[in-house]
Amino acid sequence: MPGRRRAQIAFSDAAAKQLESLADEHRIHALDRALVAISVDPDIGDPIPGDVTRPHLRQYADDVERVRVLYFVTALRTVVVVAYIEA
Repeated sequence: MPGRRRAQIAFSDAAAKQLESLADEHRIHALDRALVAISVDPDIGDPIPGDVTRPHLRQYADDVERVRVLYFVTALRTVVVVAYIEA
């Protein structure tokens, strides 16, 4: 969609600590690609089954890159908050 802005990415404290512990350049690039995909289309991830919290958690997984990100999208859809990173 032309002119559509990407959502900003923010990290929970736990996800920020996980991010700090990444040392492998390949893993960092793989995570970066996943975050770009999520920021462009926050609905790209799958809803987590059984999640009854609000906002609802979603999961984006790329089996080729071995990246998994748990996140939720704010009400105005302008910010994606990353809750957990597995890379």
